[in-house]
Amino acid sequence: MSTRCRFERGFTLIELIVVIVIIGLLATVVTGRFSDARGNAFVSSMKSDLHNLAIAEESYFYDNGTYASDLDALGNAFIASAGIDITIAEATNAGWSATTTHTGTAVKCYLFMEGAAPLGSASTNGSSSCT
Repeated sequence: MSTRCRFERGFTLIELIVVIVIIGLLATVVTGRFSDARGNAFVSSMKSDLHNLAIAEESYFYDNGTYASDLDALGNAFIASAGIDITIAEATNAGWSATTTHTGTAVKCYLFMEGAAPLGSASTNGSSSCT
């Protein structure tokens, strides 16, 4: 009664558990790589917004002789991407500086231009830096 028929086919419970464990491990590896890619995308988006802000600030400067101290003054010349918060830390007729954050990452990006004081990890005028 306990003998198996030679023609019976199927998988044992152990074989099924091993397959499920392997699939789980593969899913963990893929998820880790996906979250790294998302973080890099958020940082790229913040750097892009800082670059676009620099263009809008220069346009504002040529029209007004000073840099905009808040984003509202730039009007439609600059609109931040979704999830990104930009703060203009300093804006005078000599230069400006700003920081960006994104809701999806703890990384912050910094940029300063012309005569403004450097912020965070930014050490080169006009070059954004993230930490």
